[in-house]
Amino acid sequence: MDEMLIRLHGLTKLYGSQRALDGVDLELGRGKIVGLLGPNGSGKTTMIKLLCGLLRPTAGEVLIDGALPGPYTKSVISYLPDRMYFADWMKTSDLVDFFTDFYADFDRKKAAEMFSALNIRPGDRIRTMSKGTKEKVQLVLVMSRRAQLYLLDEPIAGVDPAARDFILSTILTNYNESGTVLISTHLIADVERVLDEAVFLQNGHVVRHDTVDHIRELEGKSVDQLFREIFRAVPYQGGDL
Repeated sequence: MDEMLIRLHGLTKLYGSQRALDGVDLELGRGKIVGLLGPNGSGKTTMIKLLCGLLRPTAGEVLIDGALPGPYTKSVISYLPDRMYFADWMKTSDLVDFFTDFYADFDRKKAAEMFSALNIRPGDRIRTMSKGTKEKVQLVLVMSRRAQLYLLDEPIAGVDPAARDFILSTILTNYNESGTVLISTHLIADVERVLDEAVFLQNGHVVRHDTVDHIRELEGKSVDQLFREIFRAVPYQGGDL
């Protein structure tokens, strides 16, 4: 078992002539909740897709638990994409069966308990659910796995404050404590309370990686305040890469 769960060396990803990530070096340990923080277009989604093995790097290396992205890393990563990818006709029970078949570490009992607490029934279909409920369903499925690495891409974007509180509480109380959660977001004030570490990403570069406690002690300000200072001159660039 590699001491560092994630190791990125010189990680670069080009889309044509555009550099989404540019020579990123980063190491993340185990048992942490880490914020991947940056404005839209900074490369957060690209980094998460490279970690998942959904994209190939243009240059550099990605290692998860000492292994290159492949069948093993996919078996230990639980991934929440920024968009719903299930068919509208599927029911909650279909999704539970789907995850049970695909993932040996999926806990049906835990998923059932969380769905019950949310008043989401086994026969409810995706097409009848609100956006916030769909987000909760996806999160319950992802957090019901005993994974080593949870990759959550914008899990609180576009949902109401009450749904955000549920999502963050679910992350905090249900992840595998020997694993690591990487949360991609630009909504820092909402997630700061659950973070152990923060990685600031700007224009494809890691501009700071530090513990939340050290940031507060050294800077005398919150992570959200520091984020606003670092990125105050960065204009909105549309959707994330």
